[in-house]
Amino acid sequence: MSEARVVLAQPRGFCAGVRRAIGIVERALDVYGAPVYVRKEIVHNHYIVSQLQQRGAVFVDSEQEVPQGAVCVFSAHGVSPAVRSTAAGRRLDVIDATCPLVAKVHQEAVRFARDGRTILLVGHEGHEEIEGVLGEAPDRIVVVESEDDVRRLDLPDDAPVAVLTQTTLSFDETERVVRALRARFRDLITPGDDICYASQNRQNAVKNLARDNDLVLIVGSPNSSNSLRMVEVAREHGAAAHLVPDARHLDTAWLDGVASVGISAGASAPEILVDGLVARLAELGLDWVELQRGAAEDVVFSMPGRLADPVTGRFPRTPLASELSPAPDGAAP
Repeated sequence: MSEARVVLAQPRGFCAGVRRAIGIVERALDVYGAPVYVRKEIVHNHYIVSQLQQRGAVFVDSEQEVPQGAVCVFSAHGVSPAVRSTAAGRRLDVIDATCPLVAKVHQEAVRFARDGRTILLVGHEGHEEIEGVLGEAPDRIVVVESEDDVRRLDLPDDAPVAVLTQTTLSFDETERVVRALRARFRDLITPGDDICYASQNRQNAVKNLARDNDLVLIVGSPNSSNSLRMVEVAREHGAAAHLVPDARHLDTAWLDGVASVGISAGASAPEILVDGLVARLAELGLDWVELQRGAAEDVVFSMPGRLADPVTGRFPRTPLASELSPAPDGAAP
């Protein structure tokens, strides 16, 4: 290529569930004042967590750390019934920011467990989303991470099983695991694709970046599952790829011999961090920026009614949820 360039993936950055979760914390601070307690990180992005802390959000590892009767927000990743029970026992004023797509997986787990099926939950052991779903029926759910795990399952091949998946996985990797499950079990059902639309769209865009650029950079925090999967997808499709939490983490050695850089961002990464990385690359000579064509997203998840403005009944714009990443056309923040 004759001219150094940067290609921005489309779509990238915030998804509807992340916008909703961040907006819930911001509105809770507006309505109830600081402090508002948040169980775990509201979304897996260190910049967002830092900004909310500055406004008065207090992040805790357990609902047991929240003072009795205080406002407590559950993160976008969902929680187990045991967490809800503990919160109720402490009389916490709970506001649930669980992504609706994650909540759907919880509901499916309850239904399949009630039907007497063993649930094979494809995902990463220890991830907050997996821990929450696992808590719905711990005696009936087995976490499966790989095709090797499928071979090691201590179940007869005619066992009635159901397959659920973590919402932020790599679509291609998950499909390989699900194919192995289908090949082994004769009585297997699945309600459909649990990987969220945003993860799929971002992974598809990254595949295009990997085909057309020498280097792919994914803006996202190291604990962001969907961001890490995007790095893996780029590498699987032939590009050198790295996770970049922000512009300070850009290693200029990555740019040696590189004529084009593709950039995307995980679903919990704000656009302001993408802007910072683009500005840093411009300083280094990659100052021609193109926008990749990709899937349009117009999904909006509703906010809890209790957080609406009492006079107008509307939800005022919140800076982190709506101003640090472009909102879908025509969508209310």
